Amino acid sequence: MGKFIQEFKEFAVKGNAIDMAVGVIIGGAFGKIVTSIVNDIIMPPIGWVIGGVNFSDLKVTLPAEKIAGVEMASATINYGSFIQTIIDFTIIALCVFLLVKGINNIKKRKEAPVAPAPEPEPSAEEKLLTEIRDLLKK
Repeated sequence: MGKFIQEFKEFAVKGNAIDMAVGVIIGGAFGKIVTSIVNDIIMPPIGWVIGGVNFSDLKVTLPAEKIAGVEMASATINYGSFIQTIIDFTIIALCVFLLVKGINNIKKRKEAPVAPAPEPEPSAEEKLLTEIRDLLKK
């Protein structure tokens, strides 16, 4: 049991686990923002353009059933809510894609190999000393 707890501590303290937890929290908050944008800003004009339809009201009502003489409430298939969820997902996926693409571009710029600087031309003194050395070798 002690080894298990030690392994869990190592996992929880590692940067990856903490980064993942922060990402999940920020992702949840970001999801709420995108949902609000879709529900409150994007969908009303779309509904207005197609005839004043509120997507969250789109549903198919199934017939009510009587069970033991008591009529049960009708069940509904809320396909309008599903359409809004698909739009939410698409916008979130696009934003995450653009974010990851931007981060990858930044990483590529940092990791791009820098061409070594060309060796500077030797000074006149160095050239002269090199000639003298070569003459002495002969």
